[in-house]
Amino acid sequence: MRMSDTQLAEQLDCVIVGGGLAGGLIALALHRARPEFRIALVEAGKVLGGNHRWSWFDSDLSDEGRELLSGFRQSGWETGYEVAFPQYRRALKTPYRSMASADFHSGLMRELPEDAVMLGRKAERLDERGVDLDNGQRLAARSVIDCRAFVPNAHLTGGWQIFLGRHMRTSTLHHLTRPVIMDAHVDQVAPAGNGSAYRFVYTLPLGAHDLFVEDTYYANDAVLDRSALSARIDAYSSARGWDEYEIVGNEAGLLPVLTGGDFAAYQRDVRIEGVTLAGARGGFTHPLTSYTMSMAVENALAIAADADLSGLQLSLMFEARARRHWAKTRFYRMLARMLLHAAKPEKRVQIFQRFYRLRPGLIERFYAAHSTMLDKVRILSGRPPVSIIRAIGAVFSRGTPLGSIAASTEPTPKDKA
Repeated sequence: MRMSDTQLAEQLDCVIVGGGLAGGLIALALHRARPEFRIALVEAGKVLGGNHRWSWFDSDLSDEGRELLSGFRQSGWETGYEVAFPQYRRALKTPYRSMASADFHSGLMRELPEDAVMLGRKAERLDERGVDLDNGQRLAARSVIDCRAFVPNAHLTGGWQIFLGRHMRTSTLHHLTRPVIMDAHVDQVAPAGNGSAYRFVYTLPLGAHDLFVEDTYYANDAVLDRSALSARIDAYSSARGWDEYEIVGNEAGLLPVLTGGDFAAYQRDVRIEGVTLAGARGGFTHPLTSYTMSMAVENALAIAADADLSGLQLSLMFEARARRHWAKTRFYRMLARMLLHAAKPEKRVQIFQRFYRLRPGLIERFYAAHSTMLDKVRILSGRPPVSIIRAIGAVFSRGTPLGSIAASTEPTPKDKA
């Protein structure tokens, strides 16, 4: 979809580059708050949101945040979710939500002005006054917001959350009534090339015959072996009687698990003077879980509330906002170091097994990155699941710089279906 030549010649109020979760929600919040604004949402792909599924706890969002998402088709489980570990299985009552990128795309295309969305257009250059596209067009704007994907950077340290998810349609009823967001009662041996890892399987019942099953690893190395993860999903599904099914879709990816680094140096590397950085590239993620929904919603509402700021003012405000987020999430980076550097690979499951015995309110605040001081004390109190010596070493560890991503891109036969 393209803007008219007349609109291209005029100055826009805002150009948002990157039509993923962060960029799409910013465009939506701006349009709802200021419908008179002329905005452009520029996405290099053919659809908004790519090929993803986002899930979150209802407690992650404010009433205003829930309202922002209200126009999207979502799956929801009011009775909560379950977790499973070698020593126990537990049901928690916090309502859970999930949204597919196809529904995200449809919702945005339905609500945003038809001429506001530009698909299949790559931004070649961003500056304080506008965006140059790959076809030679120039979008002049009062403010520019960069919501492109996170790029690994040597100033940040950490590991990776690696996953392959499969949407399957079973021939018979699967009988699962609520999500199992972490089933760690599975083999903890990592696929070849992954080094050490913590593994769990994540399952969403999307309908009486529809399931989304995802095999996930917390690993030190950025290696995505699609064949190995696909085989793991096959084995997991077969063990639960889900042998006959049609594959509706797949998704795979690598998400950064941040353990530390020099955030100021990172900001200097990614900064474009006068351009607002939002989304994962701006540093707005949960360091340990890699969740982005609550941050994306909060940022979108904040931008809509300050829509009259100049591009430079907005960029400076968000750079300071990112620094505050980095400081606020220090505790979670320390826990990520414990997971990746203190716990022996075969013992990493014990960290989460211990965590999920805690009170539901604490768990809710943890995922929303709103842990209180008492929450933090409770998480660290008691008998630690790792040795004290290794824990001390991890706390003071500099970590591994996030380098380039190595991924197996060969599809398995079922990926082709």
